[in-house]
Amino acid sequence: MIETAWPYLGAAAAIGASCRWNWWRPIVEGGMPALMYHKVGDPPEPTQLAKLWVSASEFKWQMRYLLRYGYAPVLFKDLEEAALGGKRLPPRPVLITFDDGYANNYEVAFPIMQELGVKGNIFLVYETIGVHNAWHDPASEPWIRMLTWEQCFEMRDSGLVEFGSHTMKHRNLPAVNLDEAKWEMTESKRRLEEKLGVPMRGFAYPYGAGAYVPSIRQAAREAGYRYDFGIRQGISAWPWDADKHGPIKRLFIRGDDTRFDFHLNLTRGKARF
Repeated sequence: MIETAWPYLGAAAAIGASCRWNWWRPIVEGGMPALMYHKVGDPPEPTQLAKLWVSASEFKWQMRYLLRYGYAPVLFKDLEEAALGGKRLPPRPVLITFDDGYANNYEVAFPIMQELGVKGNIFLVYETIGVHNAWHDPASEPWIRMLTWEQCFEMRDSGLVEFGSHTMKHRNLPAVNLDEAKWEMTESKRRLEEKLGVPMRGFAYPYGAGAYVPSIRQAAREAGYRYDFGIRQGISAWPWDADKHGPIKRLFIRGDDTRFDFHLNLTRGKARF
């Protein structure tokens, strides 16, 4: 009886794994993965957003994975130079992106990036620099310290970090009128460029909201951003055509991901359902 049950138990396990992981999907050939991080380190207690925190040890393992398998982390300016016919991209480019601009990006992630020589891109919320993530209600979610200008300057000068915009206040763009949404995008670009002295080539829509709303995406393009990023899971084709392919897809790296999840994200474009 037990012996005859084994094939069924094995089939059930395979079905369960197929429902949880996308190992059965074909390997994605070509394209450029863009990894999306938020916070690196240990989450506060209590928090409802533990999935947005990746531990320092896992972040370091993930960066080593990229280098071990031949991925070359690049900046937005590297993409622009290649698009304009300048320096060619390495064979396996990958974008490492951080949304929001938390202080732990400097305190925890940046030393690891320096140690390994890894480049990354951080989307800043202008009005929260030097303070906290004011879009959260502290009654339900602890405020987290954001990057200071001094930390931004140091990372900029390292040559390992490029900055992009994540609006002025981190508002849900479709939830405000179009003029306000345009101001969020154009004003943050203007002020960040003025303060940091470098172009803002990249833009990430807060919450991913508005990335596929034609009027909002058009406003982002008219604001002068060369690359815009949503939160749809996947690997975008490369070379990327803004009109044909839409906002650049990203691979959401969760704090509860396994290392197998990370591998599947890079090879299948999606680890889980």
